[in-house]
Amino acid sequence: MRYRLTFIAGAAVGYVLGARAGRERYEQLRKTARRIAQNPAVRNTVESAGQQGMELVGKAAHKVSHRIDGRLPASVTERLRSLREQRTPGEDDWGTSNT
Repeated sequence: MRYRLTFIAGAAVGYVLGARAGRERYEQLRKTARRIAQNPAVRNTVESAGQQGMELVGKAAHKVSHRIDGRLPASVTERLRSLREQRTPGEDDWGTSNT
């Protein structure tokens, strides 16, 4: 699905940059893109995909940190632990809130 969306976006950009249709065709494409982006179904899909991505990133970061925990110098390990403890419950593994 990701590759399909990337292809469609690339095709749209290529068409806009390569088209000789003029300004009015560009404005028509822009209005269509804006209408699609404001569609509630599209917005919900993008939001849920972002949340799933953040969950996967969090799990991967957790696994990586446990695998390399004993291989890092003590100063780096302590710094990572202190950063984890400073996070508030509403923050994700990147230190940003999910609001």
